[in-house]
Amino acid sequence: MSDDLFENTPTGSGDYDSSSIEVLEGLEPVRRRPGMYIGGTDDRALHHLAAEVLDNAMDEAVAGHANRIEMHLEEGNRLTISDNGRGIPVDEHPKFPGKSTLEVILTTLHSGGKFSGKAYATSGGLHGVGVSVVNALSSLTRVEVARNKQVFAQEFSQGVPQAAIAKIGDTPNRRGTSVTFVPDTEIFGDRQFKPARLFKLARSKAYLFAGVEIRWKCAPSLASDDVPTEATFQFPGGLADHLREEIGNRECVTADFFAGSQDFPDGDDGQQQGRVEWAVAWPLWSDGSTSWYCNTVPTPDGGTHEQGLRGALTKGLRAFGDLTGTKKAKDITADDVMTGAEIMLSVFIRDPQFQSQTKDRLTSPEAARLVENAVRDHFDHFLSDNMERGRALLGSVMERMEERLKRKQEREIKRKTATNAKKLRLPGKLTDCSGDGEGETELFIVEGDSAGGSAKQARNRKTQAILPIRGKILNVASATADKIRANSEIADLTLALGCGARKDCDPENLRYDRIVIMTDADVDGAHIATLLMTFFFQEMPELVRRGHLYLAQPPLYRLTAGKESRYARDDEHRAELEATVFKGKKVEVGRFKGLGEMNPQQLRETTMNPETRSLLRITLPEQHEQRFAVKELVDQLMGRNPEHRFNFIQNRAGEIDRDLIDA
Repeated sequence: MSDDLFENTPTGSGDYDSSSIEVLEGLEPVRRRPGMYIGGTDDRALHHLAAEVLDNAMDEAVAGHANRIEMHLEEGNRLTISDNGRGIPVDEHPKFPGKSTLEVILTTLHSGGKFSGKAYATSGGLHGVGVSVVNALSSLTRVEVARNKQVFAQEFSQGVPQAAIAKIGDTPNRRGTSVTFVPDTEIFGDRQFKPARLFKLARSKAYLFAGVEIRWKCAPSLASDDVPTEATFQFPGGLADHLREEIGNRECVTADFFAGSQDFPDGDDGQQQGRVEWAVAWPLWSDGSTSWYCNTVPTPDGGTHEQGLRGALTKGLRAFGDLTGTKKAKDITADDVMTGAEIMLSVFIRDPQFQSQTKDRLTSPEAARLVENAVRDHFDHFLSDNMERGRALLGSVMERMEERLKRKQEREIKRKTATNAKKLRLPGKLTDCSGDGEGETELFIVEGDSAGGSAKQARNRKTQAILPIRGKILNVASATADKIRANSEIADLTLALGCGARKDCDPENLRYDRIVIMTDADVDGAHIATLLMTFFFQEMPELVRRGHLYLAQPPLYRLTAGKESRYARDDEHRAELEATVFKGKKVEVGRFKGLGEMNPQQLRETTMNPETRSLLRITLPEQHEQRFAVKELVDQLMGRNPEHRFNFIQNRAGEIDRDLIDA
């Protein structure tokens, strides 16, 4: 190594030695970077604290150890959540001499009873950070435990014990855990709990588990027309009761809802895999809504449990159509069945996997199969037990299907007319589709000519078009209008889509039913996909809102043992396949560096064939406030001010390390 390297190094003005390295202990990281654990310090994060404590109580109820939960909001932003479960253990923890188990749980990250599956078969908390984070971010936390006919208590401030755990009395009947906390104003400022939001949270949790009673109470000064001082929630019908309240007096296609529940069969280890509960109605003249849950935790982006329900309903209606001699029923799609429906689905499964720390999307592969198998038989009976009801639902779905096919035909005519028009100029590198197949038309935006070549060979020529782009396109969020218009990649993309941009964007002129972003499964590919999503969000937001934009999910690995091969989308999926499908076998692992390394057959099988692929739909929220929040986030991450990006990364960088630790 050259000495010049050291001689020319600037010295700077600050020293950098071992004393410069900080080691954050206990709950210090939580107070230093709360955004890493609860996503920020805004109203949503404040109420997330309540959800964390309530989820712990719900886990006791779901496990069969509690049937009553109480939520009490007092003045001074003081919230108490109690249950009549087993009570947190208070004896000395074997790994921490001199400390009670309660103190370990309240002051140590990644501690809890939900890792091994012995204490809880299904739970919403997976990382063991919930109540300890609440404790760290509260100026006061008081925990009372009634266990073995005795009552114990301990208080904390900003995560620090104020005294050792102490016995405060005897109780012959009481049992369970009570957590009282006051969010710290040093973290949350003057933000206060919103009674209506907590009231709604308590009510929704009661719907999700029919066996629990949740009692609400708040100070009279906090009550309102929408929030009483006291209320009791218990819904024996579970989700069906909730849906009935949501539907109200609206007329539906079928008088009866399709609702029920089913336990999953035991796994290979002989343990119960969980259960599913659902409630579905098809109101007339409705835009519909969906609510997805896993272990009582909302998963707003759906996931594999949603896929299972979609499969069960679609296959069930197709089979009923075949039973009644309705030949066209074979063309029914999941969107025909789900559009306009009011749907609630709740699953309880062991060791669920989520797409991110915020648990917005369930990714557990087995959930799709378990839900579809459990729901399908019930749906078949729902249709055939009352043939008039079944025919009414089939007829309604067939009407939507015919409307969809009619719109598709109109778009194809427009597309063909535009393609054949002499004045139309399409990009030379666009490999178009004929558009006369039975499937819906798709445009794949592919990274690079090499991947484009494989995609052209792998595609369905009737329905799939390919547009290769060269590397990273322009970041439209930080570019001027003139620079955007002058960019050749953006011009080609706009021409291929045929619907115009910004104020001239008309989704009715879109030449394809789906726009699929297909990039490599690496950091560069993710960057390109982000730039493309930014382009659509800014230049053609109505396409995104209507659900035309998708992300392909190419695999990262190919696992082979003998003649059997499987594909893994990421490291976690790879480890799962090695532990289940290839357990005990010698596995040869191949890593795809890019789409261009996959042969056409592999690309078709894993990423392009509608029967075997997995797509993520990119959408925009309907509510104005949520849509404005999305715009602010895009501006923050992709806009012209680099300081905003720096602050975002600095506040959330620790989440990457946390993901690696959890994996």
